[in-house]
Amino acid sequence: MTPMTRLLALIAAVCFSLAALADEPHPGSEAFVERMAAQHDLDPDHIRSVLADAQYQQAIIDAITRPAEARPWYRYWPIFLTEARIGGGAEFWRANQTLLEEISGQFGVPIEIIVAIVGVETNYGGNTGSFRVIDALATLGFYFPRRADFFASELGHFIALADEEDLPLFEVRGSYAGAMGLGQFIPSSYRAYAVDFDGTGRRDLWRSLPDALGSVANYLAVHRWREGEPIVLPVGSVPDDLDADFNMNLTYTLESLAGLGIDFDRGELSADMPATLVTLENEDGHEHWVALNNFYVITRYNRSPLYAMAVTQLAEAILERAP
Repeated sequence: MTPMTRLLALIAAVCFSLAALADEPHPGSEAFVERMAAQHDLDPDHIRSVLADAQYQQAIIDAITRPAEARPWYRYWPIFLTEARIGGGAEFWRANQTLLEEISGQFGVPIEIIVAIVGVETNYGGNTGSFRVIDALATLGFYFPRRADFFASELGHFIALADEEDLPLFEVRGSYAGAMGLGQFIPSSYRAYAVDFDGTGRRDLWRSLPDALGSVANYLAVHRWREGEPIVLPVGSVPDDLDADFNMNLTYTLESLAGLGIDFDRGELSADMPATLVTLENEDGHEHWVALNNFYVITRYNRSPLYAMAVTQLAEAILERAP
């Protein structure tokens, strides 16, 4: 092969590659097709047709860059701890009391926690999201580098889920992050934790209240909710010079937290119970709580401590008005 022939061959190869990229509806989508076809045993042409219809939405990028959980606590809690949401939760409980008692009894999760999660997530079904899930996941999976791997994986799960549950793939709507239904399950959680509580043979988190509420309870139960245990303990004070690394992995115990000079009453709880310290920002300072296992479990639903505290406090407020 002469140098000129090699040059022409190289130019042809580059042109072919550029043409192939130009045919991709989203950058890197062909590699995604190959990966997800193998991972979920899907038809590659089906995935390609799905991606061809998925549309980039700048509003989704805008929304994920300013999540509510990025706010300080004093600006976060007023979103959820409102009279309308507390009263709405009590009314939701009254309207579905028999079903909620059955679900709570089966999964060992308190009714007020199930109701509060649905209240925080969708205001008891009043707002389950307005974005096409396929657009949300494609936008974040191909155009949001910081978490592209995660959302691309969720996109693959969604395509597989639509086939498994016979969902109208191009019509399903959810949050800007691709969460769906009354309890806002992302596709991988839908596949792993949703339950067919009404026994229809399908897991429907929109139209079946038993499935939606049962799935919330199952999610918490699988993540080891401990029936009868408290969620948090109030803290009286912490030392001004407290220097420790606290996170939601419960790497401390009640005894070790007390040994750091943190003032709280553990009552009859075991000294070796895993725990951590949660600090929330108020306008005039900070408030502190000792978080226990069930608080950690709520953060498996949404990893923000602010979210877990909002659920906890909304649940307490709803319980005060319980039937």
